[in-house]
Amino acid sequence: MIFQKNDLIRIIYWGILCLSPFQMVWAQDVRESNPILIISSYNPETFQTSKNISEFLDEYKLLGGTSPVMIENMNCKSFSESIQWKHQMQEILHKYEEYKSPKIIILLGQEAWSSYLSQEDILQRKTPILCGMVSRHVILLPTDTINLKNWEPKTIDFKKIYGKKLNISGFAYYYDIKTNIQLIQRLYPKTRHIAFISDNSYGGVSMQAHVREDMKSFPKLDLILLDGRRHSIYTIADQISLLPENTVILIGTWRVDKYDSYFMRNATYSMMSANPRIPAFSLASVGLGHWTIGGYNPLYRSIGKDMAHQAIYILRHPSGVRKWETIPNKYVFDCNKLSEFNIDQRLLPLGADYLNQKQTFFEKYRYQIGAITAIFLLLVFGLILTSFSYLRTKRLKDKLQESEIELLAAKEKAEESDRLKSAFLANMSHEIRTPLNAIVGFSNVLVTENFSKEEQKEFVEVIQTNSDLLLRLIGDILDISRLETGRLKFTYEDCDVIGLCHKILATTSFSKKIDVEYVFETDMEACLLRTDVQRLQQVLINLVSNANKYTERGRITLAFQENETKDFLIFSVTDTGSGIPLEKQRKVFERFEKLDEYAQGTGLGLAICKLTIEFLGGKIWIDQNYVGGARFMFSHPIKNSNEEEVKIHSIRKTNRFRNA
Repeated sequence: MIFQKNDLIRIIYWGILCLSPFQMVWAQDVRESNPILIISSYNPETFQTSKNISEFLDEYKLLGGTSPVMIENMNCKSFSESIQWKHQMQEILHKYEEYKSPKIIILLGQEAWSSYLSQEDILQRKTPILCGMVSRHVILLPTDTINLKNWEPKTIDFKKIYGKKLNISGFAYYYDIKTNIQLIQRLYPKTRHIAFISDNSYGGVSMQAHVREDMKSFPKLDLILLDGRRHSIYTIADQISLLPENTVILIGTWRVDKYDSYFMRNATYSMMSANPRIPAFSLASVGLGHWTIGGYNPLYRSIGKDMAHQAIYILRHPSGVRKWETIPNKYVFDCNKLSEFNIDQRLLPLGADYLNQKQTFFEKYRYQIGAITAIFLLLVFGLILTSFSYLRTKRLKDKLQESEIELLAAKEKAEESDRLKSAFLANMSHEIRTPLNAIVGFSNVLVTENFSKEEQKEFVEVIQTNSDLLLRLIGDILDISRLETGRLKFTYEDCDVIGLCHKILATTSFSKKIDVEYVFETDMEACLLRTDVQRLQQVLINLVSNANKYTERGRITLAFQENETKDFLIFSVTDTGSGIPLEKQRKVFERFEKLDEYAQGTGLGLAICKLTIEFLGGKIWIDQNYVGGARFMFSHPIKNSNEEEVKIHSIRKTNRFRNA
């Protein structure tokens, strides 16, 4: 099938793009935002180009891309128009530089790739370039009007020459001519001539330049060029029929002849029929499956999604390391052609892929093998079922034994709970009796005796102090009961943590010893936290009050800071008191545990702190590395599981509060 013009291809191309599920933003005015610019060659690889663009747009949207995407087509056809491409690329680049430069320029296709590299100011351009559907070996476009049919440009390995100089990343093919020639010599050691077929396209001309360069490594082989710039499909077929003995054909690409006509698959059939006894190999998968024996070809694949990931990476890491991937090659052979040319597969490289491969024994008798396998699996299932029944019986027996052990443990635990209850009642009786005795005794004294106003005031203060103590004891009992049963409701609101810490130190400073100094430390100037302010305040007051109780002189420090991952605030209360023995540190958070049995209190304060902090989503612990007293620490999540993410503003600056 021959197309004199590419109108049909244009219709198919735009149809595929319009059917893409991604709502493309290429119609958006480029002046609104710095866009991502896609420059497409629009060559005969239309379907693959449109597929890559469609996949790029879909994946770019899924990855959260927001920049508008603009698409420009160069409408490149045959190589006879190549002198214009460089100017076309320059016009496209200037068109977008007039307003806002693109964030990324994506080059799709060999022609667009070469047109960009041929710009005189390429080394001064800073816009990141992402390329695809290109070859690592390129030729620079001619600058003057020359006879393109006889022009023999030099090939350039972009990665070696420009790789470290330009801000370019992407995915490129590498056509390994030397490996293919070595494969030909391995299978046909008498080869004297290599007939290379290339067409009148940029890909064909650049591939021919690469072949001419690499064939210098094989001086004993004669290179015959069947060049589509000088010949039509018919004269190429005539030349193939006249090739000398000991010739092997190496196919590069064939789609456009000297008349700029496009050819589909039937063109290679015409060439094959001209001299079917000459072995042919493929450099770029052309002719595989019907004409060529095989070759060492790139593993062609869609790269749209990979390019979207690269684009997102470039946008988020402007100074990051650019990724340049050379798409790997693989040996591919046609089993029919191997049989036709009597080639022993043992001579072929390991790990190759094969086309038209005959059915194996397992493929031929797959139904019989399936039936035998099913019967075997049924027998195995019966064996498994029997084993399962045996194991289940044994497991039930083991479980009965475990249940017996658990019952004994439950009995011991119940007895322990009974002992704890008795201890709790005895402790509560003592703790409640002490303030009640003081309240009753001094109340009777006030009523029955005559005392001065100063003495009466002192008695009233004693009554008030013991009343507060009694109320706190009852409150602790109620709090731990409601926490354990889940009936205590937490009310979340925004809390100024720094202000709260100042308030707590001011509130508890009335009960501190004379020789004790209060210190507040944080590296944050402001901190707004979403929490239950009353419960957080209760925890901090309990910890500071505990520190007061066991610190005769020195310092009590209240501090908080963010952890390394910035998802928790870490609070700490540090004192220079008597400290906590290591063997008691694990028990201080248990109910009714007291460091000093003769000290006032129920032993419920730290247990309440532990339950409260765990409900808020944090943990509480003792810093075992601190030996100058005791340091209690707890964490509070910045993002609470029960509330939306809390607001926290951190401006690094030391904030200290002292109350001497």
